[in-house]
Amino acid sequence: MPIVPDAKNWTWVLERSCPECGFDPESITYAAVPTLAREYASRLSATLGRPDAAARPDDSTWSALEYAAHVRDVCRIFTYRAAVAARTEAVDPKVSGFGAKGVEADDGVPVFSNWDQDVTAIADRYGEQDPRKVAEELTDAAEAVARAFESVPEAALGNQARRSDGWVFTVESLAVYFLHDVIHHVYDVRG
Repeated sequence: MPIVPDAKNWTWVLERSCPECGFDPESITYAAVPTLAREYASRLSATLGRPDAAARPDDSTWSALEYAAHVRDVCRIFTYRAAVAARTEAVDPKVSGFGAKGVEADDGVPVFSNWDQDVTAIADRYGEQDPRKVAEELTDAAEAVARAFESVPEAALGNQARRSDGWVFTVESLAVYFLHDVIHHVYDVRG
């Protein structure tokens, strides 16, 4: 049985705790996001040393390797999105292949193009990637996103950007939303 694409709108995690992983948005400060991103990415990278890292626990659940490759790409995308939302120039052009390019709407608010995580997982063959390489890339990507959020001036934390479905984030809420993704997937693999 193939993995069923995740079509949930996870923005609710900005308003209330996640009943699955326990993430509480009220307990997260913007200043803590970089440190927590590094910590949880490290925990996820560590799961790739398991002998069964590439094995799916069942037919409908990603393996630790697939989750780690996904989080690596999430970190890359949010590095870019943090820069677009903050209106900084520190944008890594390597992420443009993820469909994450920001465009400005008529109201001057940047709009993120949609990124289909499920299409990327299949196209990039997450489950066939080298776990050691993914662990290294995840560590590097987590460092890059942590630095991206660290580099946003305090005056820019309220800057807004819009997702392609219309959801509006501030730089601050974008960081919290991103962090939930990382923490949730560490929970998924029992990292």
